Amino acid sequence: MANPKINNILIPNVTSLPSQKKTDDVNKLKQGETSEFKGLLDSQVEEQSSSVQPASKGIQLSTHAMRRLQERNITIDKDEYTKLQTAMDRLKLKGGQDSLVITGKAAYIVDVPKNTIVTAIDKDSIGENVFTKIDSTILMN
Repeated sequence: MANPKINNILIPNVTSLPSQKKTDDVNKLKQGETSEFKGLLDSQVEEQSSSVQPASKGIQLSTHAMRRLQERNITIDKDEYTKLQTAMDRLKLKGGQDSLVITGKAAYIVDVPKNTIVTAIDKDSIGENVFTKIDSTILMN
């Protein structure tokens, strides 16, 4: 049989629990009041959605990309520009940085945060190239 003195020392006799009413009243919001957490959450969501906006300044071309477009006889018409702009916007939403955009005409390496085409490869030469240091790819047909 266990010694009651030892048992009372090791396992205290708990006869009642503290009342929950006190903490419930402290944590309860009054009508029309919003929590600090909700305010922080809303500001974070607003900040993230405002930082990922569609590109409004248009697509830029690096000097290298201009040279490649001329050398490879690649023209960017309105349809191609629209595809590139849509691709850039989608890549921004997904967090793309250095991406490969493939259209029916050509493949483009783009710097998504700077909204810049870095280089271009004509459709006939796509299979001959190795694309390195890219984090995402999008196919725009």
